[in-house]
Amino acid sequence: MYVGTPSSSSSSSRSHELSIPDQIRALERLAQIDAELKELQERLSQERSTLDGLKSGIAKLDEKLAADRATATSMDKTRGELIQDVRNMNQQLDHSREKLSRARTEREANAAQRELEELRKLLRDREEEIGKLTAGVDGVHQQIESTEGEHRKLVDDLAAREGDINSKLGDVQKKVHDKSAERDAATKTLPPVLYRRYDMIRSKRGTAIAQTIDGTCNACHMALPPQLFHRLRREPILEQCPSCHRIIYFVAPQATVASAPSERG
Repeated sequence: MYVGTPSSSSSSSRSHELSIPDQIRALERLAQIDAELKELQERLSQERSTLDGLKSGIAKLDEKLAADRATATSMDKTRGELIQDVRNMNQQLDHSREKLSRARTEREANAAQRELEELRKLLRDREEEIGKLTAGVDGVHQQIESTEGEHRKLVDDLAAREGDINSKLGDVQKKVHDKSAERDAATKTLPPVLYRRYDMIRSKRGTAIAQTIDGTCNACHMALPPQLFHRLRREPILEQCPSCHRIIYFVAPQATVASAPSERG
């Protein structure tokens, strides 16, 4: 299929202003601009990813610190309540001892003794819980100190690098803006039908043009039908590769320095 000629007279007269060799050169220039824009966008993404990664790391540590501090506060509160229980139980123990000392009968003495034993068991349980909570609180506080250290490092790293990263982002964004304006100008030199075809293929394939030197598409590396290759060699025309559907044209071996894309796909 010949893709270089508009399908209706309503298309811009630019198609008549550009010869096929000129259209090929315009496509190559547009492909080069798109490759440069892609590289710039990747640089933007990389710099933003670095900055976002630092900020995200700090935010995650902030969340962890908030959760650990809340846990420590809750554990401290529970430990405080248990300590108060122990104080109350000690008072009850003193009261039970007094009851035992005042017992007048064996029944009263046995009852006071059972009460003492139950209180002592409860007291041991509370003290054991307090011990576990104390160890747990200490562990949480150690974790908080460690996390605070990581947090400080990330904050310092962000402070040291944010200005430089933002400066790089500004520079790359300006280049993207300038290159986009250059692209807009380049697209206007192409016949509208050809540009639409180019842009549609590029959106699907990443690159839209391909060359052939020896009958093989240099983008997908598939052999072209012999008749198609002979037609491409015979006169300057634009066709589509039957395999990858990129816009394809013939380039003589001595002219292979042209910058057409060559990745597989």
